[in-house]
Amino acid sequence: MTGVKTAIITRGIIENAYNYEEYRQFIDDLLKKNRTTGENHSEKMLHYTKMNVHRMKRLDRQTELVEELAEKLQNINRPMIWLILTEGWCGDAAQTIPVIQKMADQTRMIQTRYILRDENLEIIDQFLTNGRARSIPKLICLDSQTLEVLGDWGPRPETAQQLFMSLRDNEEYSSRERAEHLHKWYADDKTIAVQKEFVSLIEKWSDQH
Repeated sequence: MTGVKTAIITRGIIENAYNYEEYRQFIDDLLKKNRTTGENHSEKMLHYTKMNVHRMKRLDRQTELVEELAEKLQNINRPMIWLILTEGWCGDAAQTIPVIQKMADQTRMIQTRYILRDENLEIIDQFLTNGRARSIPKLICLDSQTLEVLGDWGPRPETAQQLFMSLRDNEEYSSRERAEHLHKWYADDKTIAVQKEFVSLIEKWSDQH
């Protein structure tokens, strides 16, 4: 998809998407009604969503950008839209979206917009992970003026993705144990992996012509 304009992502989709504060408030409002995003409002999904709200609050408060990344953000010379597909119950989204938003907050050249994956399957199906999985979060980087696709990122940093794949293929682990291992990785990493990946991504996306 890089370097093309997809008709699926329209100006209307961008304008009707949530900003970060609206997205966070939307999740909070759903939880007050014992609901989450999507159609599954089970106790398990509500539990995931509540945990994610706590994760995002903590990361909003604690995340500090590394110097190299902060410098890259200040030197962006191309206005971009970062369109992020997510869901309130997604643990990987909660671990990375606050970091992504912190990046965008450092520069006027990046506008973040948030949409729900399950309401936008025609979009996620153009950005499948490994050509088959509707994994989230998925960030699609667009040129602000033309909506040309400059690149995408997600659903997790490469090191975490490798861990996820190895855990998924190991039948000794339950789904709960897999999630625990993955979230421990995030806690130990302290957002460094995702920040380092975006150092090179921002340079790549900003320099495309």
